[in-house]
Amino acid sequence: MSNINLYDFIDEIQDFPKKGILFRDISPLLEDRDAFKLLILKMIHQINNYKIDLIAGIESRGFLFSTILAHQLNIGSIMIRKPNKLPGNVIKKKYELEYGSSTLSLQKKRNLNGKNLLIVDDLLATGGTLKCAEELISEVGGKVVLTGVAIELNALKGREKIKSNCFSVLNYD
Repeated sequence: MSNINLYDFIDEIQDFPKKGILFRDISPLLEDRDAFKLLILKMIHQINNYKIDLIAGIESRGFLFSTILAHQLNIGSIMIRKPNKLPGNVIKKKYELEYGSSTLSLQKKRNLNGKNLLIVDDLLATGGTLKCAEELISEVGGKVVLTGVAIELNALKGREKIKSNCFSVLNYD
């Protein structure tokens, strides 16, 4: 498995979701059992030095990683979702994307007081999504100690917006 180059499993889609955007598609990586396993092992290696109580996955591709990582680490997972996807009392926060704006929400009744969290998503671009997720978790008493992504687009400098330590497995300039 060590001879697998994970970059070979990322497709580049021009002009998606809007004209001028180069989309890095993780679908081939998810499809290949060995490549996906290697990605998860690399993520776990980054997490091992932190005391993590819960993993927060960001809708929707962040869910693909958060639940698997939580299972491997024998901890729980929570969902940070788009508007109107969570029942009950939620807090919402608007944020800017590289091609527009969006909103994330989190249930207020999640018991995050004093807990250390890892936020996981598939991609770090401008940092708006991860920054918003950090703020939501803070508002309900959790402490984000680490953020992690499969892919980071370094040229967009999204890491500069994030307060917590951050890791990425694949990096593009």
